[in-house]
Amino acid sequence: MTLKDEHIIEAAGRARVIVRDGQVVSVGPARIQSCPLAARFAKPVKHFTEEEIRRNIEGRIAEFGMCTPDRVVVSDDDYVLFGASELLSSAIRSGIIDAAVIACDGAGTVIATSPRLIQGIGGKMSGLVSTTPIPAVIDRICVNGGTVVSPENAEMSPESGVNLALEMGFRAPAVTTASADEAASLRRAYPDAFIVAVHTTGTNREEAETFAASCDLIFPCASRSLYEIAGMRALVQGGKSVPVFAMTAKGKEVMLAKIASSQTPVVIAGYTLPHLEGTTPSPLL
Repeated sequence: MTLKDEHIIEAAGRARVIVRDGQVVSVGPARIQSCPLAARFAKPVKHFTEEEIRRNIEGRIAEFGMCTPDRVVVSDDDYVLFGASELLSSAIRSGIIDAAVIACDGAGTVIATSPRLIQGIGGKMSGLVSTTPIPAVIDRICVNGGTVVSPENAEMSPESGVNLALEMGFRAPAVTTASADEAASLRRAYPDAFIVAVHTTGTNREEAETFAASCDLIFPCASRSLYEIAGMRALVQGGKSVPVFAMTAKGKEVMLAKIASSQTPVVIAGYTLPHLEGTTPSPLL
């Protein structure tokens, strides 16, 4: 049976967007009203209207083929200093991890070992909810050294990705997840995995406790509970308005390795965390 070409993304402010056959067919309401990171997008989202979000997604489709057979999967560009793909790419270069289990539109769960592939897939990707296979994208990932876990249906299963990575001989895989329950399950099943919480807007206090106990890095997005719970327990914070929290010594190592390899000037100072300056995502949920 041929699967219908459909990709569901939670984009700016967790607005649910459906893309079919390269066209945006639906844009749901955003859950927040502003975000300093979204305001700096190539196609800025400043007021979180349906029109702005649609224009942003259509811009990504035109720019790098998101959700189409033209999807660009490699990149040498850092878009932010402490982004998830930027940190994982740096961690690969530094030898702290040896593979990254990430999600890609048109492919589902992917095992990537190339910094260029990690950055190309994740650098401009929003929260991917579900996707269907696009053979050209899968082929392009494989040509660039990646492994697609379920090419037949583009299933998104971080746990299957980590399991396959270990079967392939990798010893220090990283994995991204947007689910607190999944983060806890991954930690139980794979104690040595490097777990990164992403796309967490709306995380409640119970979920925040689970993330804080399970993850090496946490991107709190617009979750008040993660700022209050993970932020207060973090060893290091990267960024001041849309931060990332290092929760473990290994998470701290990854962030410091990124600083060491970057040409961007950085201020290092001791603060009680979380330390926020300027405009944060609003409202925090």
